[in-house]
Amino acid sequence: MTVSDSALDADWLGVCRRAVVGLELVLAAAPSTLERATETGTRGSGGDRTLVIDASAESVVFAELDALSAAGHRFLAISEERGEVDYGDRGVRVIIDPIDGSLNAKRGIPHHALSIAVADGDTMADVVFAFVYDFGPGEEWRATRDQGAWCNDAPLDRDAGERRARDGRLEVLGIESADPRWVAASIDRLVGSAHRLRALGTIATSLCQVAGARFDAMLTLRNGRGVDAAAGQLIVREGGGYVAFPRFADPLGAPLDSAPSTPVIAARSLETLRELEGVPT
Repeated sequence: MTVSDSALDADWLGVCRRAVVGLELVLAAAPSTLERATETGTRGSGGDRTLVIDASAESVVFAELDALSAAGHRFLAISEERGEVDYGDRGVRVIIDPIDGSLNAKRGIPHHALSIAVADGDTMADVVFAFVYDFGPGEEWRATRDQGAWCNDAPLDRDAGERRARDGRLEVLGIESADPRWVAASIDRLVGSAHRLRALGTIATSLCQVAGARFDAMLTLRNGRGVDAAAGQLIVREGGGYVAFPRFADPLGAPLDSAPSTPVIAARSLETLRELEGVPT
């Protein structure tokens, strides 16, 4: 077994579940919006102002990664706040968003999630393990490449289809990057495609809603970051759905990094995926 094989075969589910416990303590220690809105005074690698709870959550995850490294595993960590942290092997990548939906967490809005993906390459197609924990409903979503996807240990139904209203439009379409200006720029195409819109405020969780066939589809209205979508997109695909990153010739060719590069679109059917590809501007 090579070092890289060892890193891929590490107990990533255990790492993720222990991180969830630590993050729950971080959030419980700062229950009010006033406490959660405190900033560190710096910006993360993705450009956003870093909240103290973001930094604390990231420290919890990196404590688990430090322990893996001490046990002999080698990998490259890529996090929203710290950027790249080299643990000795760039061939295995760990992509981390400690709190996807930081604004929700800050304001006490339920949907905010830990997102962790493990990959054997540098694009979305290379993700082999995915984990998203939504702290609002307390739901654990996970997937392993070619082995399926689960929500709270119940396997997702790969055959679950989409639902459409009587007029043929999607019954529920999730949107992210929901700045009113971007919604306005896309509204004509959204009206033609969706009966109802839902905006949760976290890309990782919205992708999971597609994976579970709660949303018929979802899309971001502007470019998103690899750290936001890396885990959720595998969960969708292993749950029987379809994903595309339309700025790239290869639908799954988006990079696993913290720089905004492309919208993400996910759907329960390939036909709907194609229908939505022209919506983001």
